[in-house]
Amino acid sequence: MSLLDPVWTSLLYLVAAVFFILALRGLSSPRTARRGNLIGAAGALIAVVTVFLSSRLENIPWILAAIAVGSAVAAPVARRVKMTQMPQLVALFNGVGGGAAALVALLELSHAGDPWVRLAIVFTLLVGAVSFAGSGVTFAKLQELMTTRPVVFPGLPAVMAAVLLAAVAAAAVVVFTGSLPLASLLLVLGLAAGILLVLPVGGADVPIVISLLNAFTGLAVAASGLVLGNVLLVVAGTLVGASGTILTRAMAAAMGRSVAGILFGAFRGGSTAGSTAVSERPVRSSSAEDVAVLLGYAQRVIIVPGYGLAVAQGQHTAAELALALESRGIEVDFAIHPVAGRMPGHMNVLLAEANVPYESLKEMGEINPEFKTADVALVVGANDVVNPAAKTSAGSPIYGMPILEVAEARQVVFLKRSMRPGFAGIENDLLYEPQTSLLFGDAKDSLAQVLGAVKAL
Repeated sequence: MSLLDPVWTSLLYLVAAVFFILALRGLSSPRTARRGNLIGAAGALIAVVTVFLSSRLENIPWILAAIAVGSAVAAPVARRVKMTQMPQLVALFNGVGGGAAALVALLELSHAGDPWVRLAIVFTLLVGAVSFAGSGVTFAKLQELMTTRPVVFPGLPAVMAAVLLAAVAAAAVVVFTGSLPLASLLLVLGLAAGILLVLPVGGADVPIVISLLNAFTGLAVAASGLVLGNVLLVVAGTLVGASGTILTRAMAAAMGRSVAGILFGAFRGGSTAGSTAVSERPVRSSSAEDVAVLLGYAQRVIIVPGYGLAVAQGQHTAAELALALESRGIEVDFAIHPVAGRMPGHMNVLLAEANVPYESLKEMGEINPEFKTADVALVVGANDVVNPAAKTSAGSPIYGMPILEVAEARQVVFLKRSMRPGFAGIENDLLYEPQTSLLFGDAKDSLAQVLGAVKAL
């Protein structure tokens, strides 16, 4: 017997849905993201408690045991994960969501007598399996458990087409017959489709695919809500699917690419590839003292953070350097590219952690016209997002991607660990220009040396 009547159940589901909507609104800005995350967690808690109080659940001890095991694994992992590994964690969470939706749909097949319900089941099976397998591949690429370069082989498009046709045929039969063996085959075909979809994607395109797979998971969850007759799952899944789709389109636009080009660009050589090649072209290197003099006597400095700053955990030192320069009357801003790092908002979150004022974080559209007035552009661990090849080299894999116009600053200083190319695997010709100098080393150590030299001026 349930402890809540249908009216209270519907009311609590409505409250949870409102919380989810407010959470998305909060997550749209770094200033309110923490609050949005807490609101979303509260909504999820309300939803779970409502299910327990309003449903006639069987095997409750097993359910509680599963929740306990999942919490025991997830909580320590989420607390200990580094900011640089956050995209991998998002990929794992996303994949688990899609996989869970697919398994629930498979278990519900034996109870589904309506063909329309079976249609929702096969959709959930296929899309959830694609999301699960695809997210696993994106995790492996970002974690460098496999090559970050596109993986293609002769006949890959034909294999992919054959898998999709077989999946459609199996889905049609399951809808009309409810065959469990064919549903299991559909699950396997979905896993294969997810792997084949992501293998040809490489380099800087992987985070965009994570966002796309997140939208897939949302759609699978929404369809599972139809299967289970749970309105809240439909609402929550639709919100995730819609927001993931919007984010995917926004990230693709920031890269100057189409979603189709990102997914299938490797077939025609257009996917960002990733590289470990190190250039031997001569560059002008500087010492920390030289960089400090440039910064200390400038009137305007723009700092461009990138993935290298996140890897080195140098955000606090960068913030301290900005404060030291501002104490000398120097105007300092941080230029934020939409896809700098490995996920949207990566740099915003990183710098907010170091208490950099939100007013100092300038998005690309706002900061680009101001590079002309900058005496120094200090690029810390970024490469592809400032690479002029995006504007000048039609054959480049990043051609057409909007970039931060650091080349227009009077002086450009790169803090780099080595001459290894960025994640897109191409050289940055800006490194070899006369106004550019390089300070080699770990970003945090280099920033600390520059900070010490600035204070000594």
